[in-house]
Amino acid sequence: MPVVAATTLPPSPLDRPAGGAFTLIFTTLPALLRLTCGPVAAVVALAVRTPPVRMALLVPAVVALTAWSVWYAVRAFRHGITGVLVAGDVALTTATALAIPWLVAPEVLPGEGSWVAVLASTTVINAQATAPARLSVPAGLLVAAAYAAGATVAGNPVEARAHAGSLLVQTGCAAVMTAVMRRRLANADAAFADFQRLSREAVVGRAAREAERRQNRDLHDTVLATLTMVGLGAVSGPSAALRERCAEDLRTLTALADARSAPAAGAVALDERLRAVLARLPEPAVTATLAPCRVPAQVAAALADSAAAALANVARHAPGATAALRLARDAAAVVVEVADDGPGFDPATVPAHRYGLRESIHGRMASVGGRAEVTSAPGAGTRIRLEWSGVH
Repeated sequence: MPVVAATTLPPSPLDRPAGGAFTLIFTTLPALLRLTCGPVAAVVALAVRTPPVRMALLVPAVVALTAWSVWYAVRAFRHGITGVLVAGDVALTTATALAIPWLVAPEVLPGEGSWVAVLASTTVINAQATAPARLSVPAGLLVAAAYAAGATVAGNPVEARAHAGSLLVQTGCAAVMTAVMRRRLANADAAFADFQRLSREAVVGRAAREAERRQNRDLHDTVLATLTMVGLGAVSGPSAALRERCAEDLRTLTALADARSAPAAGAVALDERLRAVLARLPEPAVTATLAPCRVPAQVAAALADSAAAALANVARHAPGATAALRLARDAAAVVVEVADDGPGFDPATVPAHRYGLRESIHGRMASVGGRAEVTSAPGAGTRIRLEWSGVH
């Protein structure tokens, strides 16, 4: 048998929303910072060209750095900031810092305000935000050392020490801030992933429990109900209806043994489903008023099966009582009522473990967004109202 290799899909941003937001922010901001600072630095660099600035070196350097800034931003927006992009940024900045004696006029070098000083600061900050600390911190140290060497060769050791120190502080602060944010966001994504996993497990668990409840309802309303009626003597003598009901129960058991198929699509005639319920009753002495009505197949099944359970309760608990089945529909709801003039009961006294009303009627109606209302009292008969309000 051929072996099919499993394909591993990359994680969706929805699987780690906090990390995805971090990546988006710390891709956009460095790209914008480089895109704005590059052209501004070019203008400032060309504004002061007093010796020992060498125009033959300054102009190519400014053109290369400006082109790099634009390309950096475009690549970042389209593909994100990769290690190659960070390494290229650090390399160009390091080379520029070492060339300070020929790129920056002596009168604008002090005060950490030259265009190379701004370039160095943006580079070390961007590196911390876009690369792992094991790479970004050495990159910050390299840029600081290059700036110190370039400023010292240019004859300004005070500026060399001052801005190199600033670059080290910027490297440290940005690295710590980024590390804390990454850790907190990773924890947030882990918590979100746990929540998603627990939610999926809860949905699967609810689906399994609902499937079990459906099967239990089907068994309770078919095989168990039939056996109970026979045991209580509700059927006297041979009965063609009883044989048909037993055959229907057997079909139900067969269907439960197989995989449950998807419910039929579209609308079905609820009045026909209710007539089929009446035809299966061993004692079909039920007055029926059934208005034509079409509802979704799943809703029809819930209403018909709930009505069948209610009529089975009449045969089981009120043998000989007169029963009535009514189907009505208006603009607001579909209503099925089962009423009998039997001995009645107090619904509040029904034990919680009893399955009939709780699952076969209330639970089944709730599964399709409907509701059931039971009205009864000792000596006053019973009325069960089934309502589904999904009518459009």
